[in-house]
Amino acid sequence: MSEFLVSLFGERLVNSEKAEVDVQSLGAKLSLVGLFFGCSLNAPCKQFNGSLCEFYSRFKKTSEHKDKLEIVFISSDQDQKHWQDFLQEMPWPALPFKDRHKKMKLWNKYKVTSIPSLVFVDASSGKIVCRNGLLVVRDDPKGLEFPWGPKPFAEVVAGPLLRNNRQTTDSSSLEGHYVGVYFSAHWCPPCRSLTRVLVESYRTIKESGQKFEIVFVSADRSEESFKQYFSEMPWLAVPYLDEARRSRLNRLYGIQGIPTLILLDTEGHMITRQGRVEVLNDPECRLFPWHPRPVLELSESNAVQLHEGPCLVLFVDAEEEGELEPAKELIQPIAEKLMVKYKAKEEETPLLFFVAGEDDMSDSLRDYTNLPEAAPLLTILDMSARAKYVRDVEEITPAVVEQFVNDFLAEKLKPEPI
Repeated sequence: MSEFLVSLFGERLVNSEKAEVDVQSLGAKLSLVGLFFGCSLNAPCKQFNGSLCEFYSRFKKTSEHKDKLEIVFISSDQDQKHWQDFLQEMPWPALPFKDRHKKMKLWNKYKVTSIPSLVFVDASSGKIVCRNGLLVVRDDPKGLEFPWGPKPFAEVVAGPLLRNNRQTTDSSSLEGHYVGVYFSAHWCPPCRSLTRVLVESYRTIKESGQKFEIVFVSADRSEESFKQYFSEMPWLAVPYLDEARRSRLNRLYGIQGIPTLILLDTEGHMITRQGRVEVLNDPECRLFPWHPRPVLELSESNAVQLHEGPCLVLFVDAEEEGELEPAKELIQPIAEKLMVKYKAKEEETPLLFFVAGEDDMSDSLRDYTNLPEAAPLLTILDMSARAKYVRDVEEITPAVVEQFVNDFLAEKLKPEPI
């Protein structure tokens, strides 16, 4: 266990007294680590830190599992004095301020997209146990549900579900269906836009004979708003007043923002978290149930994924539909190999793969990242770290791509700033 934690954090953390903390000394009984991603200048982070301190103090005093949990602060502060002052308020250790490389690795590994964020991971393997620790702190203040591991969807969603004609049906009616779990709210303009498209997709899939249902999990601010919004939807919803069940579903899937559409297979296992992108990219639902594809063609609707972690983007000289196929075929075996490897480890793939032709989206991305106009051009873009890696060679072959990917994953490449 300690060896893994050393690989995650390095050999030393620091505490509020500026003393070094030996990672190997965190305790043989330790089974869960909470990664607290935050920033001293962020008001919600400051507020959550107060709640987390209370939670942590109570857990360490009263829980029979008190020796099994530790929290580590992963800061995005740019000013060391601000970081040090914030750390003074914390009874747990932090990653050293200067260790920015490890901070970015952790941000990317656990796909953190907003702060504050608290991700609970297994101390011996680093696998995610619970993505949304903020809800754990709110919903289980005494830590009675430790270690907050994932439960089956059928168990979490269990209970009556609403139809917009005010009739109810039991969640057991979802058995044997593909299910979309839709986190959305009326006050959110992108949510309303997606809902309009999703209604058409839902009808298309149902008319094709597929066993498919959607469950709306509202983030509306009032029951009246929920009712108004739900009246536009032909699917099911968790009752607005059942806040506990809505919160448990948010916690189960680590929801960090809306709209989010999670797709589940007929056994309740996750197919993809990118339902929003898939619906927008595939209005005719030809690829339903949208299993992850190894290589994507860069588009306006899926460009949001560039911000979710490092992405390999192969830019090619292609303007017409179909001209990207040779480029996809070139990198697809490498992408598939990586997907299989990390799926076997029950981890998310550390690199997404895109091909990009000559269009406004590609031009904007080149301009934003200050890439040369060359084509073909092989790149890895890490937006959260504001870093890019460029392999400018005369001929891009599978061997060149595979070496580039392996060198990146082994941290042998030197980044250029974006």
